[in-house]
Amino acid sequence: MELPELPDLPVREALDRIVATLARHETAVLVAPPGTGKTTLVPLALAAATPGRVVVAEPRRLATRAAAARMAALLGETVGRTVGYSVRGDRRVSADTRIEVVTSGLLVRRLQSDPELAGVDVVVLDECHERHLDADLLLALLLDARAGLLPDLRVLATSATVATDRLATLLGNDGPAPVLEVQARAYPVDLTYLPALPRERTEAQVARATRAALDGTPGDVLVFLPGAAEIRRTAQLLSDLPDIDVLALHGRLTAAGQDAALRPGPRRRVVLSTAVAESSLTVPGVRAVVDSGLARVPRIDRARGMSGLATVRVSAAVAEQRAGRAGRQGPGRAWRCWPEHEHSTLPAYPDPEIRTADLTRLALELACWGTPDGHGLAWWDDPPPGGLAAGREVLRALGAVDDSGAVTDRGRRLSRVGLHPRLARALLDGANEVGARTAAEVVTLLDDGTLTPAIDLVVGLRTLRRDRPDRWRREVERLTRLAGEINGQTRAEDRSSGKAAKPDDPALIIALAHPERLARRRTAGSASYLMANGTAVTLPPGSGLGDAEWLAVAVATRDPGRVEGRIRAAAVADEQLAREAAPNLCTRADEVVWIDGEVVARRIERLGAITLSERPLRDPDPQLLSAAIHSGLQSTGLGLLHWNSDSTDLRNRLDFLHRTLGAPWPRVDDEALLAALDAWLGPELATARRRADLERIDTVQALRRLLPWPEAARLDELAPDRIQVPSGSNLRLDYAADPPVLAVKVQEVFGWTDTPRLADGRAPILLHLLSPAQRPVAVTADLASFWQTGWPQVRADLRGRYPKHSWPEDPTTVTAHRGTARNARRA
Repeated sequence: MELPELPDLPVREALDRIVATLARHETAVLVAPPGTGKTTLVPLALAAATPGRVVVAEPRRLATRAAAARMAALLGETVGRTVGYSVRGDRRVSADTRIEVVTSGLLVRRLQSDPELAGVDVVVLDECHERHLDADLLLALLLDARAGLLPDLRVLATSATVATDRLATLLGNDGPAPVLEVQARAYPVDLTYLPALPRERTEAQVARATRAALDGTPGDVLVFLPGAAEIRRTAQLLSDLPDIDVLALHGRLTAAGQDAALRPGPRRRVVLSTAVAESSLTVPGVRAVVDSGLARVPRIDRARGMSGLATVRVSAAVAEQRAGRAGRQGPGRAWRCWPEHEHSTLPAYPDPEIRTADLTRLALELACWGTPDGHGLAWWDDPPPGGLAAGREVLRALGAVDDSGAVTDRGRRLSRVGLHPRLARALLDGANEVGARTAAEVVTLLDDGTLTPAIDLVVGLRTLRRDRPDRWRREVERLTRLAGEINGQTRAEDRSSGKAAKPDDPALIIALAHPERLARRRTAGSASYLMANGTAVTLPPGSGLGDAEWLAVAVATRDPGRVEGRIRAAAVADEQLAREAAPNLCTRADEVVWIDGEVVARRIERLGAITLSERPLRDPDPQLLSAAIHSGLQSTGLGLLHWNSDSTDLRNRLDFLHRTLGAPWPRVDDEALLAALDAWLGPELATARRRADLERIDTVQALRRLLPWPEAARLDELAPDRIQVPSGSNLRLDYAADPPVLAVKVQEVFGWTDTPRLADGRAPILLHLLSPAQRPVAVTADLASFWQTGWPQVRADLRGRYPKHSWPEDPTTVTAHRGTARNARRA
């Protein structure tokens, strides 16, 4: 293969060095910023230096097509001759093809089916720095294959950033692989920060910045937005621009729409793009960049069972790449739609998808490769164990792997579809229920959320069937054929295999893909639904889904700070459909639980977290009853029991002895008693059936089961319930206080010289001395000191208030009495 005259791009001068280095070391890393020509010129040079084929793996389908088209144009050929491409559902290659550009995911599937990559001499892993999930998996599998079956395969990894140490280490043999750098011809870019106005939406802010860019710079303006919806709304806000072409650029556009954005136009242009234009593609004529500062990335919320695309702030590295697009052809300007002081708070690099995305598809590929846990593979970043385990759990539910994690025949059939395993399951199983074509139509709609803006997918499907857009039609035809091949159906069988499901009703296929997202309205007239996975979601106003009792939810997201998720796409379902689609989620069990202060015994049927039916249980299992009673005590507390003065006093006495003497006297605080319910309440709890039974328990008798023996025989000696005072009265001690309190009229302790003590003399009693009217006159734990120092003042006060009573100067020498001076003389 002879090379034509190549364009004067920065990488051209380094081509010989790149080819020679790869020939000598077999692996290498090429660091080159966007716009240097690494994606198009390097594969041409490698193909010219090798007899075999060169396969270039791109992270995105749009970049795959664009790279192949550009290389074919440089050779003066059409795509499909020397340079071809393969993406899911679209392949243009021939026997003469020397360079094939493929998506990373497609090369993973090819490697699974042909680990020797017959006829391939070189694999170029382009844009590795983007850290897409398929690209990271491809790198790991390719390195594993190269270590065994493909020792002579040459691998070149390219990156737009210099953080390549780990990549070079992975690719190296006896040391890191050589790293080659190519500098871009970059012109200075002037940065302007444009914060949002109060309550200004992202699209309005970006449109305002775009108008400023058009006024302040020549040339075209490249605008970065997170997704197709924002692109559509921003385009509407800019529709009044005179003599300006406003074009969209994202992966879901038609080929013609993508090509229009990637070639110069007759007029000045504003290109509204997603992240595809950061590094994978070069948009010509750009002199100004407007950066929303946002990107849409895969995220999974495992706690709520929701996965999808989340809008996040870009990293500093991505912001730098975006701004750099303005300085490729001359001095440029970039408008950043955030305050300048916030720039330092951006993360340095974007999170690799392997850390944040749903790993179910990755888990299936690993199972097909023969290493379900990924051990033994060289990873840029290891898959998080929790995410991988969650993915394997989904695969087990789908029957794609067995209990050991090994792939099953069903799993291999699902992997052939090339979609997420959930969608593959919906296609193959749905084809047997409603026919392959109907299943393919719905699965295509689920796989590409940009095909319809409708929340009601019945409406969306009818619109697609009416308008038949090329992108949807081609994928439907591909999946229809594939479902027939895998399931062994002929077209005639497909036409006759539809069962009772409505041909325009996507609910069954949605439910087969996401059975845990079947949802039932929580209360009549409410917009809140409970999904089978236990997550609450809200149906937004104007959804068109009416007053549906059941929904099959295709897409649900949750905004930060909101308790409930938000339904983005769904179809009306019913209970019969839910039972048919998710029989493994249906359970029937006798349930005895403590609810709202009472035991509730019922036989309940559920679909996941959704209650289908329930009826009372007349004779519940005693063990379940006991568990519910225990649960009620633990959650509500010991206040459920009846505590009279005797049981309260006994508990206080035991608590005093534990505080004063320690073991073996037991703890009787709430925490300790709740932790040892069976030790002191066992017999009563074994027969209790309801709250009223708890209220009838004799808590004195129950507490006595905790008394230690033989020490229990000394309970009344160590902590008597009552104590006899010199007047002869037997007065109750208050052990709730610390130390214990004896409230007594002062005349009744005449004759005591010292304060009595408890617990073998280790604890004093605190005397609350009272007047004849039961009013406190003194508090003391040292009676001898009180008689000497405190009594004279108290005596004087009492003589004035109660002159009929006897108030001796020395109370230790007189006999105690209960009443007036007459009673004192009698004593």
